[in-house]
Order: sequence, then structure tokens, then C-alpha cells
Amino acid sequence: MTRTVYYTAASLDGFIATPDHSLDWLLTRRQEEGGALDYATFIAGIGALAMGASTYRWIVDHVGDGTWDYDVPSWVFTHRDFPPRPDADITFTADPVPQVHRAMVTAAGERDVWLVGGGDLVGQFHDHGLLDDVLVSFAPVTLGAGMPLLPRHVELALRDVGRNGDLACATYAVR
Repeated sequence: MTRTVYYTAASLDGFIATPDHSLDWLLTRRQEEGGALDYATFIAGIGALAMGASTYRWIVDHVGDGTWDYDVPSWVFTHRDFPPRPDADITFTADPVPQVHRAMVTAAGERDVWLVGGGDLVGQFHDHGLLDDVLVSFAPVTLGAGMPLLPRHVELALRDVGRNGDLACATYAVR
């Protein structure tokens, strides 16, 4: 059964990025291949993904050589105009979350849907009852301000905890 999962990293005080959208605090953290919430294991189970415009812009500006690193259908929720990406299966949309989620689940097949971020977009999925799990790797740093992990009330149940390098990893089910 396809699950909709928010897989991310956060500071101990619950931010996924600094106020200026920097992830420098995270990119220097030591992680171990095969450790808890290992990215390679996680991404192998993903059949579709979604993100907001700010997350998309950050990925385009900071990851790799400008090529798209994902080989699954991707949706970017935005009201901005972005140039088309002939190198990737990306849909830019302002359509309602439930409508897009149906298309994502169909595209994912037997695999899961990954909500890459940001927190407000993930919250919108939650508001429609479309968020199943939250997987967070907590970095041993506080930011004091920034982009919150989830900027709304969400009830979770802890399913598992682990360690990956110096990250504390937690898996939660949405209640």
C-alpha cells in the first residue's frame, strides 16, 4: 500500500532551514551508509515526490550540476513561473492538494510518495488526511529561528528511533 511520507532533517529546535533558507548547518553532519533513515534505502522505495517552490529552488541552486537528481515523477506546488525541465518528469502545479495527491499515488504504483518539503506544504497534506508518516533526522544543533519542521498542530505516535552518525533519527506515524 502506498504511504505518503515526510522524510526530512531538522535542528533540535525544530527548523528545517535557517531564515535565509540555508542548510549549511546540516550539510556538514556525519552520516553512515546503512544507518537509521539511510537515504539510499529510503529513496529506493519512493515512486513519486512533491515539494514546494522554495524547496525546488534550493535544490536547483545547490544540488549537483544543475541536472535533476530524481528519476520519479515529481510535483512542485507553486504559483511562480519556472522554466520547463526537459531532463525530468516535473509537473508545476497550483492545483488542490487532494487532486494532485491522487495523481501522485497513481504514479507511485506500489511505492511510496515522498513529501520533500517544506513544512507548510506537508501541513496541507496533513490537513486533508493525506500524511501517513513523518521521518526526521535531528541534527545536534539549534538554529533559534527559521523554517519550521511543521508549522501547525500534528499528533504523532513514535514508531522507531535510531542513530545515523551524529543524527538522532525518529519515525512517527500520524495519528
